[in-house]
Amino acid sequence: MSSKINLLICLFFILHLWAAANVTAQEIGIYEIKRGDFSVKVTNYGARVISVLLPDKHGNIGDIVLGYDTIQEYMNDTNAFGAIVGRVANRISGARFTLYGTHYKLIANDGNNTLHGGPKGFDHIVWKVSKYTKGGANPRITLTYHSPDGEQGFPGDLLVSVTYALKDRYKLIVTMKAEALNKATPVNLAQHTYWNLGGHNSGDVLSNEIQIFASHITPLDEHFIPTGQIVPVKNTPYDFLKPREVGSQFNKLQNGYNINYRLDSTKKMKPVAIVHDKKSGRAMNLQATAPGVQFYTSNSLLKKGKGGYVYQPYSALCLETQGFPDAVNHPNFPSTIVTPNKFYFHEMLFTFSVKKY
Repeated sequence: MSSKINLLICLFFILHLWAAANVTAQEIGIYEIKRGDFSVKVTNYGARVISVLLPDKHGNIGDIVLGYDTIQEYMNDTNAFGAIVGRVANRISGARFTLYGTHYKLIANDGNNTLHGGPKGFDHIVWKVSKYTKGGANPRITLTYHSPDGEQGFPGDLLVSVTYALKDRYKLIVTMKAEALNKATPVNLAQHTYWNLGGHNSGDVLSNEIQIFASHITPLDEHFIPTGQIVPVKNTPYDFLKPREVGSQFNKLQNGYNINYRLDSTKKMKPVAIVHDKKSGRAMNLQATAPGVQFYTSNSLLKKGKGGYVYQPYSALCLETQGFPDAVNHPNFPSTIVTPNKFYFHEMLFTFSVKKY
């Protein structure tokens, strides 16, 4: 009799796990927002942008973001393709910080450091779809997530939302918000799309022309942790104040670009960067409310992506507007602390265009 009861209990737990797995699978979807020949697809797994379609100078529609063909590949992803990363983007040194006299130990996932919120950051969470309008006059999708107190070691409950909206022709607005419910906590959300304006399968981006509206960077140590200094880019390979090709000074670098820039503008919505791919004619102008931007040229990328195409190093560039990396351990950096009476707001505006010449 007892063996039958044990068998029934085992069957119950197996069915329970099967049901839970299927509910999770059903919760993950792909959602398109579309305006004319401009289309953006998003999945609520990691709040990721998985495709951006728009025409080139010849009128040919192309997908200009790197990614995968299946949700399962995104679930196994270690590159944060298209994701919202957090609770704190970039690195936190030693996977620890002190806030108002309390010491917090996080989960390390980058040597001794925490990267992009930990091993299960927001890029590996199933977000809730709270609003969705595919087309019409106001195509948009809003995704929300409740991050519980203690998740990956961070203090306090946090309500997070991201909205992707298409405005006018070829304009994508990304709005990130967060509210600390009961404890002060660091918050630094970043949108981690890998851009290749020539098309996701067009090769490297070294010939793309880029201008970055920033006169200073936050230099790194050998572990990619900021030293705390803020230094000028003048007479260095990091100077993109005037437009030039991404790869034009690669010979002066150890391995491409992976650095935070302090944006020059003091306006709420700041000019960040302009990228132009001459072959396709596509251009991207980025503005944002954040104080910094991480410029990353996918230096160590080697991954099979959409359509079986193998993405090599320098196959894309990332422009991740953000608070400064490791700000919780550098009092001279702009604060990333959000308290229950202070809301977090971060907005990005991508304006795409096509140059015929």
